[in-house]
Amino acid sequence: LVPDSELGTSAPSLRFSKTCLKNVFSVILLFIYLLLMAVAVFLVYQTISDFREKLKHPVMSVSYKEVSLYDAPGIAFYPGKAQLLSCKHHYYDHIPPLVNPGQQGKIECSTWRINYTDPFTNQTMKYALVVQGPRDVKKKELVFLQFHLNETDQDFSAIDYLLFSSFQEFINSPEKAEFMKDCESSYSSWKFSGGFRTWVKMSLVKTKEEDGSETVEFKQETSVVNYIDQRTKPRSDQLFFVVFEWKDPFIQTVQDIITANPWNMIALLCGIFLALFKAADFAKLSVKWMIKIRKRHLKRRSQAMNHIS
Repeated sequence: LVPDSELGTSAPSLRFSKTCLKNVFSVILLFIYLLLMAVAVFLVYQTISDFREKLKHPVMSVSYKEVSLYDAPGIAFYPGKAQLLSCKHHYYDHIPPLVNPGQQGKIECSTWRINYTDPFTNQTMKYALVVQGPRDVKKKELVFLQFHLNETDQDFSAIDYLLFSSFQEFINSPEKAEFMKDCESSYSSWKFSGGFRTWVKMSLVKTKEEDGSETVEFKQETSVVNYIDQRTKPRSDQLFFVVFEWKDPFIQTVQDIITANPWNMIALLCGIFLALFKAADFAKLSVKWMIKIRKRHLKRRSQAMNHIS
């Protein structure tokens, strides 16, 4: 048999050890949830920072659209003293041999002659010869032009030209001079030299701006072949040959895409805040439970002291 005195002393010590163990376990859980709350706060900050960074730096997206027919571009030549001898549309990359080079031939292209003031000086007048470009990319349509320059006071002779997106827009424009001024301000110009056949292969790039507007740009690949003048008499004049053709049937579209998805960010933040509220609620209940256990322990201790006294 165990004396009553020993039972009375072992039971309070056993209760005290269980209470101490529960308190230690509650403190450990409290620190774990505080650590989780700190991690959640860091994730919120990092998510918002990443979202703002992606808004500032959108990703460039490039897509390709295949077509069988292009909107015929406009080709604006600035021949100066040079004269257009012939112009014709050919198909399947077939250009027949020249007949009477340097002589006036057939002009079977849609052409338009226009004068307008230089958009950069607003003083000098410019003369442009606008020609309709190739349209049928499936049949490899090309435009072959021949120019003639009788005399020149320069060591090197070349003709300037520029490409704009739609010949039909030029035809439909009521103010063609203003239209050409805008084109010269917006598009780049190139040159092709005399005594060569310059083969120009075009590709079209459309860029979508942030405000929803769309700009069109031409990219070119040029190859130059020497022209062998087989005319019987030696000539001092210059002949220019140029070919325009589409490189491929793909229209390249470039636009900026913001990879940050606001809905994903909102869902992530909602989950993080929900975890924060749950952790805070658990921490609050843990603290209340610890205070309650502490008060109960102090009450039992005071009762034991009163009993002893």
